[in-house]
Amino acid sequence: MKLVLATKNKHKVEEIKQILKIYLDDELYSQIEILSAGDFIGVPEIEEDGKTYIENALKKAKEIHKFTGLPSIADDSGIEVDFLNGEPGVYSARYAGLRATDEENNRKLLKKLEGVPLEKRTATFKCVIAYVNKNEEKIFEGETKGKVIFEPRGMGGFGYDPLFVPDGYELTYAEMPEDLKNKISHRSKAIQKFAEFLTLILKTKAGLE
Repeated sequence: MKLVLATKNKHKVEEIKQILKIYLDDELYSQIEILSAGDFIGVPEIEEDGKTYIENALKKAKEIHKFTGLPSIADDSGIEVDFLNGEPGVYSARYAGLRATDEENNRKLLKKLEGVPLEKRTATFKCVIAYVNKNEEKIFEGETKGKVIFEPRGMGGFGYDPLFVPDGYELTYAEMPEDLKNKISHRSKAIQKFAEFLTLILKTKAGLE
């Protein structure tokens, strides 16, 4: 089965692959050929203009499915800071501007939280995975609560990972070993639900159920 990830972000592609490996057994994982939007020529740029993660994820998955004709999944995620009334939320990837780098987005978030004590820097990382194939659409959601610290820590991950410490841990996402982050993250929780759905598809195809 071919599965297209509706992103050209190499970090995100690799992370999704690694998480799927956790939740699918080796035999089932070997039945999937995971492609990304970057593997196709002429894939249009998709504007993320939705008001919710679900709208954005569905739009991306639908567009990539329409372009490739293959089962597609799209991820939309963001960090919501309670002190900032949920900012940056769906605008997380472009918080500091349309083509802002991760570092620029992180700087803007830290600037907005300047002077705010740690106990008031609570935040939730949210992820939505949308699956589209022919007339079928499915949504899978995950979230992880934690805090935004005062300065970036760690070299791993991407996005706001260097600023986010999940509840129950002292390391940021960016400081964590990859296998730990991939078990506890918001994206992991959404992909775990998708993997359960995908397992049913693959077993049905194989005539095992």
